[in-house]
Amino acid sequence: MSIFVNSALNYTGSKYRLLGQIMPFLPKNNDIFIDLFCGGGSVGINASAKKIILNDKNTSLIGILRLFQNVNFGKLESEIESIIDEFNLSKSSQFGYKFYNADSSSGLGKINKIAFERLKFHYNSNKSAILLFVLLIFSFNNQIRFNSKGEFNLPCGKRDFNDKMRKKLRDFVNILQNKNIEILNFDFREFYKFLDDFSKEKSFFYIDPPYYLANASYNENGGWSYKDEKELLEFLDALNNKNIKFAFSNVLYHNEKEHSMLKNWQEKSNYKLHLLNFSYKNCNYQRNKTSSQEVLVTNY
Repeated sequence: MSIFVNSALNYTGSKYRLLGQIMPFLPKNNDIFIDLFCGGGSVGINASAKKIILNDKNTSLIGILRLFQNVNFGKLESEIESIIDEFNLSKSSQFGYKFYNADSSSGLGKINKIAFERLKFHYNSNKSAILLFVLLIFSFNNQIRFNSKGEFNLPCGKRDFNDKMRKKLRDFVNILQNKNIEILNFDFREFYKFLDDFSKEKSFFYIDPPYYLANASYNENGGWSYKDEKELLEFLDALNNKNIKFAFSNVLYHNEKEHSMLKNWQEKSNYKLHLLNFSYKNCNYQRNKTSSQEVLVTNY
């Protein structure tokens, strides 16, 4: 049984719990593996390739990934603890829950609420990758979310920089720094100019975009439109025309809505459709666990 490394970022729509189903479909020993909408990077970091490219157009997210890749864990841990001390946030790994008159069930939200709001205000005024990651540690479900003004706007969560989070971060930093990984910050359409180069090598694209039918936090504020979806399907056809293999994650239907554009495109192109079994417990748009059908489309 394969053991996968999880991302230190609890990114909405993460495929970590689907890796056991997705990875057997992906070709091994690629020269280049491109995780085109990497999010937290759970698929890309577990890929088998001489070189891995993690790409996402979310500049704040990419800033955190580059921080993790370029700062050793000891220094990173020290900087995180320094910010925690500066804003007087809880340190359950050092003092335990009883010190704060709390327990694991109720969590530390009430203890950290005021300090968290101060940190959030400070980050929104003085944005940096390390401040954002500390916010994520203490935020609701450790997730990343911005309003239309680009301000971080999640409330305080129940957890802090506990031992589980430290281990997850250590493992994630280790793989980012020891695998041959390049981190890019492009819109997917910018990859058209690289297709001839990718076609000359054994390149593979994994594509996990914002879901057009969904309304998750990454898809708020007009984040993914009909035009984006149509142009992405055209990009996948361009990959196929260059004989570049791809695997494309999406949903065939969601909340009683069918993704007719995806269905018609897949049937017309005769790409292979693989049904996956999964439900997003952390997504506020997932009201009915049986209301979505996750799929993987491949051109091989």
